[in-house]
Amino acid sequence: MYEDYGYNARLSDRISLDRSIPDYRPRKCRQLTYVSKLPQIAVVFIFVNEALSVILRSVHSVVNHTPPHLLKEIILVDDNSDSVDLGVGMERYLGHRYPGLVKIVRNHKREGLIRARLQGWRVSSAPVIGFFDAHVEFNVGWVQPVLSRISEDRSRIVLPAIDNIKYNTFEVQQYASAAHGYNWGLWCMYILPPHAWLQQDDQAAPIRTPAMIGCSFVVDREYFGEIGLLDPGMEVYGGENIELGMRVWQCGGSMEVLPCSRVAHIERTKKPYNNDIDYYAKRNALRAAEVWMDEFKSHVYMAWNIPINNPGVDFGNVSERVALRKRLNCRSFQWYRDNVYPEMRMYNNTLTYGEVRNSKVSGYCLDQGQEEDDMAILYPCHGMTSQLVRYTTEGLLQLGPLGSTRFLPDTKCVVDDGKGRSPRLRKCEEVDRPGQRLWDFTQNGPIVNRDSGRCLEVEMVKDANFDLRLSLQRCSGQKWLIRNWFKQGKH
Repeated sequence: MYEDYGYNARLSDRISLDRSIPDYRPRKCRQLTYVSKLPQIAVVFIFVNEALSVILRSVHSVVNHTPPHLLKEIILVDDNSDSVDLGVGMERYLGHRYPGLVKIVRNHKREGLIRARLQGWRVSSAPVIGFFDAHVEFNVGWVQPVLSRISEDRSRIVLPAIDNIKYNTFEVQQYASAAHGYNWGLWCMYILPPHAWLQQDDQAAPIRTPAMIGCSFVVDREYFGEIGLLDPGMEVYGGENIELGMRVWQCGGSMEVLPCSRVAHIERTKKPYNNDIDYYAKRNALRAAEVWMDEFKSHVYMAWNIPINNPGVDFGNVSERVALRKRLNCRSFQWYRDNVYPEMRMYNNTLTYGEVRNSKVSGYCLDQGQEEDDMAILYPCHGMTSQLVRYTTEGLLQLGPLGSTRFLPDTKCVVDDGKGRSPRLRKCEEVDRPGQRLWDFTQNGPIVNRDSGRCLEVEMVKDANFDLRLSLQRCSGQKWLIRNWFKQGKH
């Protein structure tokens, strides 16, 4: 069952569909009151081959924890499941249990999460729409604070705070209050709330967030249409949650996490689109970068360790999305970074990046090796981010994944510390003498340390991995090539 669903479906089948989960709202939330006249909501669930009991518990939970006069409809979008459990029997059960409340939309081919959500938007009729994975449970009082915030400002996209349903035991684990951020590869992650939120010491206050994790969000239905929905040119899922965050903020709206509205979500160990998800996440990230990130799109290409020209990824035609941005008169990515996500590190000092190869041996690249070793090595070239080298205007040679935000450690520097012949990896700011971390490098030329004058070279050594070892030694004329240059020249 774990292999099929990524969670303990047998245990789920034994748990009540009407269970209540712990109330993890901040204490102040329980004392807040809301106006009686709030807009109605449509709740959209997307599923592909989920366990029936998990889908039904999601539906029961939203019905049990939403006042009937506020819940206009529930829409289940089946993205071409092939499980017989999710067919006619499920329709009959829901039609009998909740007559007139639940609509089921069946996709005749697998569209992916993004376009499945667009299907749900099209058939909805309530003024507010919430999108959720079909493996969630709702907490008490979740909907009133969301509808209140949206009725005050229709350009807000509101994200219920997420708690965790453990995939193996179905226990609910409280998550700390967090904003939703991302790295330069446009992979989402939880980040600390903004400093201003922490300073005000109000656990119930909305948390400004640069983007969203993606498993749940609520938006004014018409406003969502006006700002361009989700990008229908994106495939499956991955990146659409980041693109929406950038677009909403750049185009005059806002996005926030609401601690008083809580939804528990199963973090599955297996997902239905897993086979190619890395490719689709990369493709979608490049679409978002090309439309919304201006000159900072280079950071996304760097993060994926692919060239800007001829990246080997067909991200499709983005002309309609570019026209949308122009029509909405949206701000620059620089504005967004400065005002919404200032924790992002800038890498504008990059001269060149990518795989670095030595002319003496073919098929081997500089690699960060095991992180705990802090040792640069040679390893068969594979194009992943452990082989991402970045050479800067200052002469730093950094090796490994981009340390995209201040919440993550930054990429380490290749260093000649003078204590041996092996090139070390160190935090750039912790090097003994600045010159130890500075290098002269030209394309198809040597890599020379400015402090020692020694060259980074390759030795043939029988007791080394692949019989090759990186060494710092007197220059012998070895040459290095790096894949992608922004600017040529020696620095």
